[in-house]
Amino acid sequence: MSDKLTAADVERLVKDPSVEARAETAEKLAVQFESGKLTGDEVKLASEIFRVMVQDAEVRVRTALSRHLSETDALPHDVALSLAKDVDEVSLPMLEFSEVLSDDDLIEIVHTQGEAKQVAIASRSQVSEQVSGALVKTDSEKVVTNLVSNKGARISESSLDEVVDKFGDSGAVQAGLTQREHLPIGIAERLVARVSEELKAVLVKRHDMATDLADDILDQSRELATLGLIMPWSNEQDVMTLVKALDNGKRLTATIMLRSLCMGDIAFFEAAMARLSKVSLVNIRLLIHDQGQLGFKAVYKKAGLPENLFPVFSMAITIFNEMEFDGGAEDQQRFVQRLLERLLTQFEESGGMAVDDIEYLLSKFNKIAAVR
Repeated sequence: MSDKLTAADVERLVKDPSVEARAETAEKLAVQFESGKLTGDEVKLASEIFRVMVQDAEVRVRTALSRHLSETDALPHDVALSLAKDVDEVSLPMLEFSEVLSDDDLIEIVHTQGEAKQVAIASRSQVSEQVSGALVKTDSEKVVTNLVSNKGARISESSLDEVVDKFGDSGAVQAGLTQREHLPIGIAERLVARVSEELKAVLVKRHDMATDLADDILDQSRELATLGLIMPWSNEQDVMTLVKALDNGKRLTATIMLRSLCMGDIAFFEAAMARLSKVSLVNIRLLIHDQGQLGFKAVYKKAGLPENLFPVFSMAITIFNEMEFDGGAEDQQRFVQRLLERLLTQFEESGGMAVDDIEYLLSKFNKIAAVR
């Protein structure tokens, strides 16, 4: 079959207006239109023919148009919209590929049409924040999974928050979110918390584990994963955002702050102290690194941290200020190892903590030297 529409095709259509003839004619005309080789007058004529064909009672005819015109930018908007609102068989290619459709068109279809069309829209090569927001509100896990897995979809932080609220426990959605290139750090922290809760349920159910023990494992895995969100290139705002998210979720605990300090993440510790004490970050840095420790003691109390852990924090700060990264391979891991060894050794020698407190610290930090 030749792709070029000829006078013979038109004559055949007149004499034999069967479904096969109409579908073949629609396909030929669509292919020619898509090629961009028609003259201006021919384009106008073809557009008028399309307007007639989109009203054809046979799905096969309309499907032929949609399949061949879905990636044609010159297609008249009314023709594209008519095909996009058609039955799924006709509409899906147009919804997934047509650049003729506007955001308003797509949002209207999201609000009024079914899941198959919504999935097609979520799979477009480019999806705006406005369209993404409408897709999230469909409350369809399948739609949202396709959306968050789509690298070309721009999704606002508020919409991502909504995704975590509604589908944070979905493995498919979690997988899509974790593969996104620019996941806001606050969203990443919330996702870590949701994944950790799922881990707890698995531990208790599958391994007949006591809830308290599962909680301890959960806390440790969550804290390590959360602190792992801070990369070497993370800026001050990233750290502050993470701290704010933790505080809002009641997860900015003394243990995660002490863990960060023992991991050498002084920026996180400073930001956390600033958040809890409501003291500016600039002043926090001065008070924390005050050699006399009076400033740190005052701001520690203001932050509402446990009094019995103050000696640990104080000594960790002192040791941290005395040590330096050596700049060699794996210096972060060696720094953590040395800092932790010195911290525990000095407490054992000084008798500055009860045995129970030392055991508590050891249980919390027994894996810290293996991090990173």
